[in-house]
Amino acid sequence: MRKGILFDLDGTLTDSGEGIINCAILALNHFHRPIPGQQELRTFIGPPLHETFLRHGIPADQVPEAVEIFRSRYNTIGKFENVPYPGIREVLEALQAQGHTLYVATSKPEHMAVEILEHFDLARYFTKICGASLDTSRASKEAVIGYLLEQHPETQQMVMVGDTKFDVLGAQLHGIPTIGAAWGYGEVADLLSAGAAAIADSPEQLLELLNREDAEIWNERGKG
Repeated sequence: MRKGILFDLDGTLTDSGEGIINCAILALNHFHRPIPGQQELRTFIGPPLHETFLRHGIPADQVPEAVEIFRSRYNTIGKFENVPYPGIREVLEALQAQGHTLYVATSKPEHMAVEILEHFDLARYFTKICGASLDTSRASKEAVIGYLLEQHPETQQMVMVGDTKFDVLGAQLHGIPTIGAAWGYGEVADLLSAGAAAIADSPEQLLELLNREDAEIWNERGKG
């Protein structure tokens, strides 16, 4: 049976940490905020920027400026301080050959996600690349997945693949189970606590899990 597989981008398909962290430091320096350690800076990878800047002490009325400063560097330099994870291309090729429908659901702005995936010659594997809108009306993982499902309303078995609890929780609200990508930036304990159906330690193990028929991994959309 043809199945729909939704992939997160940052921390799942590509290792984007260097570019995101460098841009976050630029914005924090602008507001004279203390620069946290590398582990805390990793929290910028995955969630919507507006939420993460708030968590790092940027006042709500200054968050739009922080995002603008972040993107001033990211749009020209940071987005390419990035690399696909080893084995990801082979997994996408195998899944496509098996007849599955592949999508991207990311909190990164959609036009930027498309540009990055095209840069790394990964866009061709995906039927639809969905991301956040620039006006923040579509920013959360729940909203992005909802938007994707509106574009592709056909009923099929679906699963999310992502590295953070935000992927798990956002997909869960649409009745879609998640396989956690342990090679990314989230914590395995957080993925499991949020309700991940399974954990893949590597892209190779992800392919093995996706080829299983376990009910806990594959649910009909809306019946999770």
